[in-house]
Amino acid sequence: MTCCNSGCGAPPPPDGGHRTALIAVIAINATMFLVEMAGGMLAGSTALQADALDFLGDTATYGLTLFALNRSQGWRSGAALVKGASLAVFGLWVLGYTAWRVVVLGVPQAEVMGIIGGLALLANLASVVLLLRFRRGDANIRSVWLCSRNDAIGNLAVIAAAAGVAATASPWPDLAVAAIMASLFLWSATAIIRQALGELRAPDAAAGAGAD
Repeated sequence: MTCCNSGCGAPPPPDGGHRTALIAVIAINATMFLVEMAGGMLAGSTALQADALDFLGDTATYGLTLFALNRSQGWRSGAALVKGASLAVFGLWVLGYTAWRVVVLGVPQAEVMGIIGGLALLANLASVVLLLRFRRGDANIRSVWLCSRNDAIGNLAVIAAAAGVAATASPWPDLAVAAIMASLFLWSATAIIRQALGELRAPDAAAGAGAD
């Protein structure tokens, strides 16, 4: 999700293979949101819960991308605006929850973090494989593939946080990864919203130029 800051409002071409792969990736992300959120709550891990929200955000993003296929530019830009707003909400929630955890410093269960983080990594790698042949498509198609690839890198950060928690018996590695992920959510949200608003204003600007 954090990489979807370029071309997310543009539709992929009407390709049945891309649509099928996108549906499969949506199912994977929705399943892993439920698994990782449950695991994060069980382990008391902020990083796992932040990554679960990333899966939820990806599910919504890819669902909106699927919905906006072959629709007008206004629809696509509006969908991108919703994506950006949802990312901003996720980022603010994670930052707030991380701040609360700093006050209530419970040490998360490193073993559960590592296991769930590994499952999340496998899920994103499966998504990468499904989308691999579309990686050289238009900006939107490529951004979906890059999202899954970069999310896999984020899963490695969660696994590293689990190792840090196990080595130090401290919650700080978990909290640090969660804060970094929240910051990336907010940065991407800003970029997406700015681009979507620019696209929505473009027809008005063109109309004004035509009137002149």
